[in-house]
Amino acid sequence: MKALRCFCFSVCALLLLEESSGFRDLRRPENVSVDSLNTRYVLRWDWPHETAANQTVTFTAQYLREFRSRKASNEKYWTSVCVSVLEHRCDFTGAIHYKISFLLRVWANTSQQSSGWVQISFCPDEHAALGPPSSLKLSSIKGDLEIIITDPLSSTNQSMKTLLNDRLSYLIQYWRRSAEPQKAKFLETKNNLVILTELDRQTWYCVRVQSRDGSHNKSSIFSDTPCTRTEGQMPYWQIFLYFLISLLLCFLLVLLNFCFYKMFTLLKNTFCPAIQLPDHIQELWLSDSEKPQLLAPESPESVCELLVMVSAELDAVAVDEHSNTEEQDSSTHGRHGSGDSGVYSTEEDTGHRSDLQMSSRKHREELHDGMLLELCA
Repeated sequence: MKALRCFCFSVCALLLLEESSGFRDLRRPENVSVDSLNTRYVLRWDWPHETAANQTVTFTAQYLREFRSRKASNEKYWTSVCVSVLEHRCDFTGAIHYKISFLLRVWANTSQQSSGWVQISFCPDEHAALGPPSSLKLSSIKGDLEIIITDPLSSTNQSMKTLLNDRLSYLIQYWRRSAEPQKAKFLETKNNLVILTELDRQTWYCVRVQSRDGSHNKSSIFSDTPCTRTEGQMPYWQIFLYFLISLLLCFLLVLLNFCFYKMFTLLKNTFCPAIQLPDHIQELWLSDSEKPQLLAPESPESVCELLVMVSAELDAVAVDEHSNTEEQDSSTHGRHGSGDSGVYSTEEDTGHRSDLQMSSRKHREELHDGMLLELCA
């Protein structure tokens, strides 16, 4: 009977052991860490998906104050923050205090399996990252720079200076802005209002600030970098330089206007000249029927136009005939008496003039016909 009981006990123990080993087959989460900034804490982890094919894997995350972990029965003190979540993260913001050390753990489980716990130690005051100032204002006052620094804030919009017990300080970095790299100057202070002196007048300066916790040697990233220009009287060399630049600009403007004027005048005189052609020439030019046209080289016909020419030879003949007539008139006038000389002279003079005009006209026509025949030939 005892042997049967021992056999049954052994079988049950073996079954429980096999079940327990099957229950622990699921892999644990990996790369467990805390992303923190001031009082915001997010636990993150990785987990290989191929270890649980066709199964839904969820995760549970818990925390425990570290001093309670020394007790033998501490399971009842673990507090769950995320239970059976699908994400690989769990937000512990607001669950843990900034000054206390905690233990954080996470495990993976399915409907049939579960992994072991993965546990890390985390103290926000020592391990949490410190954020930069929440805001930074820069202004120029009488040639100096006034810097107003706002403390980094917690998740409840509380100043981190109250949590750090006035250990919070600031490292101010400032430099003169220019095209070439400038050597920066540093100033460390715990004040929220800082005035930078001994700066150049009418010069641009840039400032950025870093938060620091000296007790744990923690430093934040730098804040945004505002820039402003200091006030003060402008140097004389700068005034003279601006004056020269303004003169150069005025000269260029006048020169440009002069060039435009000359160009406009040239175009106007070219396309719209001030001297106009006579009206009869404009009418002749605008009339299509009277425009002079050139003959085509292939035209076989000859075109003759009436050309009237008065030559010097014709004028000499007319003068000779007139002189002969005057001599005849003078001889005739000598034969007649003084009583009828006036009437006779008038009649003879008229007859001779008509004969002279007739002979001159005939001679001109003969010369004209001869020259016209030569032109047509």
